[in-house]
Amino acid sequence: MTTTDASPARRGSAAATAGTLLTKVPEATALFWFTKILTTGVGETTSDWIGRSPLVVPLAVLALAALIGSLVAQLRADRYRPWIYWSAVTMVSVFGTMAADVWRVALGLSYVASTLAFVVAVAAILALWHRSEGTLSIHSITTRRRELFYWSTVMATFALGTATGDLFASSFHLGYWKPGVVFGVLILLPWLAHARLGLNGVAAFWTAYVLTRPLGASFSDWAAVEHERGGLGFGPGAVSLVLFGVIGLTMALGHSRADRSEGDVEVAAA
Repeated sequence: MTTTDASPARRGSAAATAGTLLTKVPEATALFWFTKILTTGVGETTSDWIGRSPLVVPLAVLALAALIGSLVAQLRADRYRPWIYWSAVTMVSVFGTMAADVWRVALGLSYVASTLAFVVAVAAILALWHRSEGTLSIHSITTRRRELFYWSTVMATFALGTATGDLFASSFHLGYWKPGVVFGVLILLPWLAHARLGLNGVAAFWTAYVLTRPLGASFSDWAAVEHERGGLGFGPGAVSLVLFGVIGLTMALGHSRADRSEGDVEVAAA
């Protein structure tokens, strides 16, 4: 679901000319969506692995420190840097999953209630963002305030996706791979509505963005959980290691593409 006609680097050059930040959000290409789904999966299994560890408290603190560090690095970056950006998204997924579960349990909320609460939270952030900036497009992330709105939305959508996935798996008693199939179908609907029915590209993007979380988490849980619970039994640790490795490969590919895009801009400007 691509909603732009210019490369991130070319838009970044235009932003620099206008005296704003260079764009620090990647183009919504197939690689973007694939990597995003991988990060949701690794967030689910890593959170489960940490939760089962006898060192859960220090590991949770370490995850929080990694989240803060990656977000600070992202905010300080001069433009889109694949390794920095996707590290931040991955840590949002890992810590966000833990925080969403702890928040629900601490308040004694049902999966339905927590899902509705996060729907309200996402809607509120998007409403404030639009009221402040007049746009929700990821291609407009060229000021510090818009960047903060963007990352607030990212964290809220991860929490909403976590709650939605738990709702389907537990409250609806669908297990793990069945919800994965359901969300795999649902995530195609915004793209079809955008392509065929004229749905606004920004609305389509954020709808699909929320759905990546339960999609990736459902299949990663299915791979990790025990056979008795309907899974493949590989364990959260092993699944996390595999997913981290694949994410690393996609980061390397994204870095290579970003370098080529910046080179194209330099040649065009020469």
